[in-house]
Amino acid sequence: MASDPKIHLFEDVSKHSQAKDCWLIISGKVYDVTSFMDDHPGGDEVLLAGTGKDATNDFEDVGHSDSAREMMEKYYIGEIDASTIPSKRTYIPPQQPQYNHDRTSEFVVKILQFLVPLLILGLAFAVRYFTKKEA
Repeated sequence: MASDPKIHLFEDVSKHSQAKDCWLIISGKVYDVTSFMDDHPGGDEVLLAGTGKDATNDFEDVGHSDSAREMMEKYYIGEIDASTIPSKRTYIPPQQPQYNHDRTSEFVVKILQFLVPLLILGLAFAVRYFTKKEA
């Protein structure tokens, strides 16, 4: 009779994130893929990118073949304790600094938006006028 699978804590699994010691969590199972690093068709960077998190989505998004899924069995070392996996952090946008929103600065900006293009246009005409005269 097979013994119960070893239960791993997320904190322990996430420590195995090096090329010479690489564990992945896929579909609630833990795999020690260290010996597969050199042979992985996508390169070892892909495997290392899956460490320290639940790599199920990364694995599924690639669309691994049935033979790849069968091959995983020899790297299986246990189950992950799902209660130890940190919940996904929701993105919190950085706080924008509050600035004094006064009417004077708005007025200055509007004047500049009007004057700067006029100054450029005037400069263009001046350059054209003076370069024509010299030629």
